[in-house]
Amino acid sequence: METNPHHLIMGELTDFLTGKIIPDTHDERYLQKLSKHLVNNLGYSKADLIKDQKLNITTGGRNAVLIVNFVVKFQDKVWMILKFAPGSLVTRRLSNLALSRVIAPYQIPFVVTTNGEDAEIINGITGKVSAQGLDHIPGKGKLLNMDAARFFQPVLPGVYEKASKIAFACEIDGACPCDTDRCIV
Repeated sequence: METNPHHLIMGELTDFLTGKIIPDTHDERYLQKLSKHLVNNLGYSKADLIKDQKLNITTGGRNAVLIVNFVVKFQDKVWMILKFAPGSLVTRRLSNLALSRVIAPYQIPFVVTTNGEDAEIINGITGKVSAQGLDHIPGKGKLLNMDAARFFQPVLPGVYEKASKIAFACEIDGACPCDTDRCIV
């Protein structure tokens, strides 16, 4: 079993999406709750969800690996990302929007910031909060009914570079160095 001085490990649990045995932490309990909500209430299949997607960020001659908790992908497109962290949602808006501009070569339509109890749904195109609450996370049916031609616009190189800097500054430079989910190379 993994150890992390930053998290209380209360045993083990079975991951809802993968069936793997993983450490039981407070954060992981919220992630399991979100997994079940996405599948059981919002209509996504387990195959639509990529959990703990690693994302390589390079900026200013530095490299890092960030974790995006959930990537919602179907029809060969990433439609939404969900990023979990305990505490305030407002302080994570900018960094999560930045992640939505570096994880794919196009703008991801929806960015969800959640602490497991609440959620902010950000329109990836406008960068504005469009809804709040776990029950307002867009379901698969809503995404399938969207006019996809309006979305998935390419992320321009200048925007990509700025977003990389923001993500790096917020997720790596401002993060606890003890957190094993992040590694600076």
